[in-house]
Amino acid sequence: MTLACATLAAGCGSAPPSALPPAAEPASSPPAVVPPAGRIVPVGNRPEGITADPVSGRFAVGLREPAELALVDGATGAVERRVPLPAPPRHLQRDGDRVLVPAEDADALIRVRFADGAAERAPTGREPHDAAAAAGRVFVADEFANRLTVLDGDRPAEPIATALQPGGVTPVLGGGLAVVAVRERVVERFDATTGERLDAAPAGVGPTHAVADGNRLFVADTAGGAILVFRIRPALRLTRRVSMPGSPYGLAIDHRRHRLFVTQTAGNQLTELTAEGRPHVVARYPTPRQPNTVAVDEQTGRVAVTGKVDGTLQLLGPRDVAR
Repeated sequence: MTLACATLAAGCGSAPPSALPPAAEPASSPPAVVPPAGRIVPVGNRPEGITADPVSGRFAVGLREPAELALVDGATGAVERRVPLPAPPRHLQRDGDRVLVPAEDADALIRVRFADGAAERAPTGREPHDAAAAAGRVFVADEFANRLTVLDGDRPAEPIATALQPGGVTPVLGGGLAVVAVRERVVERFDATTGERLDAAPAGVGPTHAVADGNRLFVADTAGGAILVFRIRPALRLTRRVSMPGSPYGLAIDHRRHRLFVTQTAGNQLTELTAEGRPHVVARYPTPRQPNTVAVDEQTGRVAVTGKVDGTLQLLGPRDVAR
């Protein structure tokens, strides 16, 4: 059996879906032994999921107990507003002036305005894990329904079938959408306008999430300890594997500066890499314990990391990160 088939067992017909191993999860972090870099502020209980608004300079942070969305001033670290949620999120993304909040246990997507916290709810399939906007539509990865819920404005459109357990989802070059199927261990590319599945590729030992910059797609192979770099067009093709030991999980991209940020939960670390040419490590930063998610404000260059165990938010200003 080839390496590709070994990675993509179901796709090669060597094993039924039920025989595939469970999806990868971030490693549990040990107690932090090095003080985190930057500024540490309290944000609430068990923060996980974060995105940034470059217009207001706010970060939106998901909180799990109770289920809330905290809107945080990126400059001061002050929590300006708390928005109740029907269930806690795991990952957040931005769609213009709103936060996309998949409320997993409520089978719903909550769209929250950064400006005033006003919220709207839309039904999804089972266990929505991540959501992204592309081509004027919103796509929600319904992890245990093996599909994407599609919202065309406020109206639901025909859902899109995916490989087993869609987890991370991100817009890509050319009006496309990339979806990481965490159980089947593949990354799929769809046309965001028509919903057509364009192609797919094996995605390592245990992939979880993805971000894109130009014609590059970066996939966190959490179980495999690597960042996988794919060319997006004209077809998905793996071009590079960057070793990233320590359970790489949270991803954020700074398109303006072409920087990729990766959290490594096994070592309480954030790594900054170049996102163009041959990706390489620029700097590493100690983080709070269990840094599952990261976001970057592309206007200011400020980076924020959630510290799930201590209920904190790490803020790295432009002077704290390498440029």
